[in-house]
Amino acid sequence: MPASALMNIMIGAARKAGRGLARDFGEVEQLQVSVKGPANFATSADHRSEETVYRELSRARPGYGFLMEERGSVEGADKTHRWIVDPLDGTTNFMHGIPLFCIAIGLERDGEMVAALTYNPISDELYTAEKGQGAFMNNRRLRVAARKSLSDCVIGTGIPHRGRPTEHVRFLTECRSLMPQVAGIRRSGSAATDLSWVASGRLDAHFERNLGAWDVAAGSLLIREAGGHVSGADGEKFDVEAGSIAAGNATVHRALLDLLASVAPAAPPAASDGP
Repeated sequence: MPASALMNIMIGAARKAGRGLARDFGEVEQLQVSVKGPANFATSADHRSEETVYRELSRARPGYGFLMEERGSVEGADKTHRWIVDPLDGTTNFMHGIPLFCIAIGLERDGEMVAALTYNPISDELYTAEKGQGAFMNNRRLRVAARKSLSDCVIGTGIPHRGRPTEHVRFLTECRSLMPQVAGIRRSGSAATDLSWVASGRLDAHFERNLGAWDVAAGSLLIREAGGHVSGADGEKFDVEAGSIAAGNATVHRALLDLLASVAPAAPPAASDGP
């Protein structure tokens, strides 16, 4: 299916930024690294990639706003459109020479995702989707996996990093319940990559919390356009800025949510109105 003018703009920006990331990846030991949080690194490669994407998209659609991992929120004259961009999802992988990372670009119109792209410049895998037009990887039409039983499924997730002890407890509890029920659990180190893999059927489902909008914006549309279901990890309606996601085909998505709910931490007792 020929790419639309909008998608061609997105692809051009991603490929241009990707060329820079590929060069930096080849010289990873030379990169200047600044720490922006526990086990969460920002590199000069992040900033160069983001600047390239920002420049290319701004030139093509000058009125659109932005939400970007490094730059933050940039208000545009056009209040109905917003680019949501992760210039390098999987930075820790990148810094360790692990070729699992991607550029993620999503376009939101009136609060709804309408176009999405992820691109790994090392594998040259380009995932694209536009609302109502289906999802593709390098022009091949995608469908989510058709497996129905959790026992046959490989589930993707993210592991809370250092400095989040409360999240560690919940994650370990959930994994303890998942492990006997599924064929395998995977953690790639790039949420946007994992969501792309759900869209392509490589993973049967994915769940994760405490993410940025830029981690999930593109992947959520890819999965929906590949026939999958997306919600928050606790079954709530998906909100790109809530930082929580669960996704898969209709049957596996429901089974995953039910399993996660069965081990959810107890809600705190309600406050009393009495003395």
